[in-house]
Amino acid sequence: MSLYPGKRYVGDTVRLAVNWQNEDGTDLDPSTDVTLKVRTPSGVITTYTYSDAEISKASSGDYYYEITTDQSGRWHYRWAASGSGTNKVVQGSFVVQTSAFDDDENDYTIPDYA
Repeated sequence: MSLYPGKRYVGDTVRLAVNWQNEDGTDLDPSTDVTLKVRTPSGVITTYTYSDAEISKASSGDYYYEITTDQSGRWHYRWAASGSGTNKVVQGSFVVQTSAFDDDENDYTIPDYA
């Protein structure tokens, strides 16, 4: 649980969600596989697919993946699907904050303001 809205720390679970719609705004499922690529701050890219049950479906057109962060920095993600009027790519990113308590990998040092 974050202390402030929008702040995320190592170990937090982040829900990456996407909504697929046709041209008139009606939710629908793509006729091809829904895929999600996630790039960690260290540059590792992992691909997830709905057909492999790694991605969950909340309702028609609404898909999500919950990822537990394991490092601080900027994470990037890219949803893709096509067919049935859903030829669309949705990209985004989020930042995981460095914590003086939980993120030993960054060797964080609290500044001395004295």
